[in-house]
Amino acid sequence: MARTKQRRPETGRRSVARVTPNKNRGGSKGVRSPGGRGAAAGTVTRTHRFRPGTVALREIRKYQRSTELLIRKLPFARLCREITNIFAPEPFRWTAEALLAMQEATEDFMVHLLEDCNLCAIHAKRVTIMPKDLQLARRIRGPLAGVSSY
Repeated sequence: MARTKQRRPETGRRSVARVTPNKNRGGSKGVRSPGGRGAAAGTVTRTHRFRPGTVALREIRKYQRSTELLIRKLPFARLCREITNIFAPEPFRWTAEALLAMQEATEDFMVHLLEDCNLCAIHAKRVTIMPKDLQLARRIRGPLAGVSSY
């Protein structure tokens, strides 16, 4: 005898989803329903949503695995040139290696500062970091561990 897949009866709660009518969507391609049949003009489709925090944890794992720079190179180079033009009468010339070294050091400093900031927030039994956590982390580090103004 052939085996068949048994279906459960459709009783129970359904999750609430955002309603978007198909006729209001832009684009040249038609929206197809999951069953493969053409959707009627007024049918409702559900958009997939992850639970709160799932995407954030996925991004955390992604950035912890990666080694690429997080700040874009061109805006950072512009910022470096702008800051050096404030302190020097004539414009400085930067090599690509010098800008890359500056960016590596900056990102390393910022990541470690935000790690300390997160530890201060956790110590205060909070999840969200606040400006007072940043101030405390900089004060604990002291004047030798980077920029401090207290």
